[in-house]
Amino acid sequence: MDMMVSRWVDVGGLQDVPRRGARVVKTPFGCIAVFRTEADEVFALDDRCPHRGGPLSQGIVHDRSVTCPLHNWVIDLASGEARGTDEGRVATVPLRCEGGRLLLDLALLASRAA
Repeated sequence: MDMMVSRWVDVGGLQDVPRRGARVVKTPFGCIAVFRTEADEVFALDDRCPHRGGPLSQGIVHDRSVTCPLHNWVIDLASGEARGTDEGRVATVPLRCEGGRLLLDLALLASRAA
């Protein structure tokens, strides 16, 4: 019997993620970094830089980007693409905010892991 994974899972409140910061959500499919911009936009990415696997959740959030703490790669939070001369991409995860609660699409993570 296949195990069904609920599509949208509550991973906390918007206030749990600092402005211009991040919070790590541990899932059965890996760690996800949830980012919040100064304008209260939220994004979710795998918590690994495509360059050397640095923890993006520990990076500096600016505008709609995060700078990796290890080698200063700049990653676009919406697309996961590295900006500038760097090449690489981080997997994004659908995230939405409803009534101040953050909902992560775990079904997509499960399908990627399969």
